[in-house]
Amino acid sequence: MGGIWSSSSLSAEEKRSKSEMALTKAKEIVASAPVVVFSKSYCPFCVRAKQLLTQLGAKYKVVELDVETDGSEIQSALAQWTGLRTVPSIFIGGKHIGGCDNMVARHNAGTLVPLLTESGALASPAA
Repeated sequence: MGGIWSSSSLSAEEKRSKSEMALTKAKEIVASAPVVVFSKSYCPFCVRAKQLLTQLGAKYKVVELDVETDGSEIQSALAQWTGLRTVPSIFIGGKHIGGCDNMVARHNAGTLVPLLTESGALASPAA
């Protein structure tokens, strides 16, 4: 009879495969929309980031990691990809810009709206 870990633990190869699948999924999600916010529904920084994007009228995709069945794997893959494990993890035009504070700082500096416009998340201002 095996111990409690024998039947439920994954082999190193299975863990690596799950990690690779999560990273592939994260990259596909980022490529699928001009702005992607990897979030947790209860996180106040995530709420603030989504509110700012909504106020600006940006089109964006949200992935709530606390709701997704593979959310913890995706969060680990994001940490591997970006070097940051925290949420929100925000991508604009396929590029990681950081979290809420980074996005707010860009907004305060006047660089967020042009970035959102360039990515296609905001309509270009009428000429």
